Amino acid sequence: MKTNSQQVQYTPSGDGGNGLYARRGVSAQKEEVHAAIKNLDKGLYEFAFCKIYPDFIGNDDAYINVMHADGAGTKSILAYLYWKETGDITVWKGIAQDAIVMNLDDLLCVGIYDNIIFSSTIDRNKLLIPGDVLEQVINASQDFFNRMQSFGINIHFLGGETADVGDVVRTIAVNGTMMARWPKNKIITNEKIKPGNVIVGFASSGQAVYEDAYNSGIASNGLTSARHDVLHKFYAKKYPETFEPSLSDDVVYIGRNKFNDVIDSSQLNIGNLLLSPTRTYAPLMKVLLEKYFEKIDGVIHCSGGGQTKCMKYLPQPLKIIKDNLFEAPEIFQIIQENSKANDKEMYQVFNMGHRLEIFTDAATAAALIEEAKQFNIEARVVGRVKAAEKKELELHVNGNVITY
Repeated sequence: MKTNSQQVQYTPSGDGGNGLYARRGVSAQKEEVHAAIKNLDKGLYEFAFCKIYPDFIGNDDAYINVMHADGAGTKSILAYLYWKETGDITVWKGIAQDAIVMNLDDLLCVGIYDNIIFSSTIDRNKLLIPGDVLEQVINASQDFFNRMQSFGINIHFLGGETADVGDVVRTIAVNGTMMARWPKNKIITNEKIKPGNVIVGFASSGQAVYEDAYNSGIASNGLTSARHDVLHKFYAKKYPETFEPSLSDDVVYIGRNKFNDVIDSSQLNIGNLLLSPTRTYAPLMKVLLEKYFEKIDGVIHCSGGGQTKCMKYLPQPLKIIKDNLFEAPEIFQIIQENSKANDKEMYQVFNMGHRLEIFTDAATAAALIEEAKQFNIEARVVGRVKAAEKKELELHVNGNVITY
C-alpha cells in the first residue's frame, strides 16, 4: 500500500453505485433479484459459485448435479447496431460465444469443465432479425463447441428454443442453459477460502492461443452502460428500436464515439473493442483443475458486480485486499472517459482487467501463473485474504483505497 494513498469508504447503493445505470432500468448488484430468491433452497453448498444439488439424475451420493442459465445480455443490441451499420453479419458469431461462455465460466468456478449439456434460448423480433442471423448464432455455437473439444472440453449441443416474440423483445435476446453431472469429490465450494490465501487474477484482455483476435476484456457485463455511455446520439435517432422509449433522452447514447472510430494506441475501432467475444478460461482451467485441484480453495468469475463479486461467496467474515490489480484495459478507460464515472462505479460494474480469480497459497499461485503463460494469458497475484470481524473488500486503485 502506498503511503500517500487516500482512504475512500464506499457502500454499494441500490443503483449499483451508478445513477445512470439505475435510470436505464438495470442494476449491477441485482438487489431486487436477490430479494426475490432469498427464500429459495441454496443447494448443498451455500457459498459455491453455482447452485449444487444432489444427483437427482443418477441417484448416486458420489455425484452432484448443476444446472445454470445465463446469456449475452444487452450486448446483442451492440451486434445489431454493428450489423445494420456495416452489413457484417458475422458479428453475431461473437454473441453466440458470449451466451455460452457466461454459462461455461460459471461452471468452471465449481470445478466443472467436461461432459456438459447446453441448450440455447433465442427470442427475436422476426420483423428485424431474419433467419440469416439465427443461422450465424446457431452455427457459431457449434463452432465454439468444436474448438473447445480440441482442448478436451466436451460440450453437447442439444438444441433449444427459438421464439418469435416481437411484442416482447425489441430486437433479439440470446441466452442458454448448461447442465452437468459431476463427481462430488471434484467440486469447488469456496468453503475453503481462508486467511492467508492469495488471489491469482487471470487477465480478461489480450489474445489467448485459442482466440482469433485481440480481446478487449469487455465480456458481457455492464454493456448497457458501455453502449449508452460510449456511443453517439446518432444511434438513438437512427435505431430507436435499440432502447426503451420511456428512457430520458439524457441517458440514451450520450457518448462521443461511433463504431468506426479508430483508437490510435491499438489501431482497433470502437466496434472491435465493444464487441470482443467473452473470453472463456476453460482450456486453462481444465489444466489447473486437473493438476492443482487440492490446492485451489475458491474460484470466482468476476461477472455481474465486477471486482466486488467475490464478497457474495466468502464463507466467513474475511477481508479481501486487492492491491495489485491489472491496469484497466483500454475499453474500460474509454467507457470511464465518456461516462465520467468514478473508480468505485467502474470496479463494481466491470471486471476492469481480470474476470477469473483463484484463491490458493503463494507457492501454488506461482505455478498457476506459469501455467497461464502456455495459453498466452497474463496472470498475477492481485490480492490476499485476511481475518476480519465482517466481510470487507479493499481495492487499491489509482492511489486510493476503496472499501466496500
